[in-house]
Amino acid sequence: MESPQTKKSGLNLPAGMSGTSLRLDTFASSPSSSRSIASLTSPSSLRSISNLTSPSKSSTCSDRFIPCRSSSRLHTFGLVDRPSPVKEGSNEAYSRLLKRELFGSDFASPSSLSSPSAGAPPSPISPSKNMLRFKTDHSTAPSSPYSPSILGQQSTFGSDSSTPPPKPPRKVPKTPHKVLDAPSLQDDFYLNLVDWSSQNVLAVGLGTCVYLWSASNSKVTKLCDLGPYDGVCSVQWTREGSFISIGTNLGQVQVWDGTQCKKVRTMGGHQTRTGVLAWNSRILASGSRDRNILQHDMRVSGDFINKLVGHKSEVCGLKWSCDDRELASGGNDNQLLVWNQHSQQPTLRLTEHTAAVKAIAWSPHQSGLLVSGGGTADRCIRFWNTTNGHQLNSVDTGSQVCNLVWSKNVNELVSTHGYSQNQIMVWKYPSLAKVATLTGHSMRVLYLAMSPDGQTIVTGAGDETLRFWNIFPSMKAPAPVKDTGLWSLGRTQIR
Repeated sequence: MESPQTKKSGLNLPAGMSGTSLRLDTFASSPSSSRSIASLTSPSSLRSISNLTSPSKSSTCSDRFIPCRSSSRLHTFGLVDRPSPVKEGSNEAYSRLLKRELFGSDFASPSSLSSPSAGAPPSPISPSKNMLRFKTDHSTAPSSPYSPSILGQQSTFGSDSSTPPPKPPRKVPKTPHKVLDAPSLQDDFYLNLVDWSSQNVLAVGLGTCVYLWSASNSKVTKLCDLGPYDGVCSVQWTREGSFISIGTNLGQVQVWDGTQCKKVRTMGGHQTRTGVLAWNSRILASGSRDRNILQHDMRVSGDFINKLVGHKSEVCGLKWSCDDRELASGGNDNQLLVWNQHSQQPTLRLTEHTAAVKAIAWSPHQSGLLVSGGGTADRCIRFWNTTNGHQLNSVDTGSQVCNLVWSKNVNELVSTHGYSQNQIMVWKYPSLAKVATLTGHSMRVLYLAMSPDGQTIVTGAGDETLRFWNIFPSMKAPAPVKDTGLWSLGRTQIR
């Protein structure tokens, strides 16, 4: 039972504390000194708190109990502050994570959180004063992949310090350095109206005329005019660059002296337009809409010396191999045929393309390597080993493949495209990695030729423009080609 004193005071006291330890004095009621209730809040009305360490000593206090922590004997009630293991653990984990992000994984290891021994790295709490400076001492490896020495020769990302860093990709200018107006340049997939000679003269077929543009001095010369009843369908320079052959809409093949601007010879044999021509050292091959391929020899008086029959539709692609031993032909029948010098029948008949094959190129770096491109329904560039007829690789370009040419300076090739993106693409071989994608033509890029030094290409399109692009490095220097001043910026006319 509770004692009367405890019950009278109305306080629930813990065991061991008597009721006399806490006592509230009452204010005497005096008529002469009547105070308001608000006066109780004045500092003079507050009495001191009794010392709890000596229960026997009585003291007066006010109406509020304010304990003193230093003398409260909190351990008696189990109220002593103890560190929270969960809280400390979370702080430690957060601290370790923060140090790892700031100073690297080495600083965040448990061993680094302890006192460092001799030769150990400095504490992450007080990192080296050189941490935010460029490291100049290369005697030791960086302790963190985020060390500033990553910008130098030492790199912790690579496998071995002796491994040379990868070469940055070669930069190709994205815009043409010269644009020529080419009025009446036909938008016909099956024609070949642009060629660049080894003497640095560009030939362009415009309507019924052929114009010569000198890349050295930008001089334009009108070579010929076929008249109102004929038209230019193809042009092709000889390898030495002195003579040019012209395929006409009436099926003729004319040979002109490019320096004298005189016609040397006219050869017949085709029934309709001659859309593609190809020279080797001494033989001129011509392909026509009549599905035939004729071989002409300038040393022979006849119109042609050989006739190759194999295509079922118009012949639109012709290329001799670099050693003059094989002739590749592409047609609107989706076939790619390979002929040798002595056979009347194709030695290879490749039928994997699903559209017309106009784009053909032989690799100057690897014997027997042939590349071809298909039209709108195919869109693929395919690589062939003509020794055994196997397809080595293929890539879907997403657009009609109009032309292909292989660089003689580096193992790369250029493709030009029509529907639907009208782009020019540069590819590495054999990885087929894209070096550059160039745009600028508003219509399909049907014509392509390369400068004699192998650094610049010219592209022609149905938008009646010729655009010159610096694509490849020179044979000697690997640096990108720069404008040498031979080209004037801006836009001029070819005629």
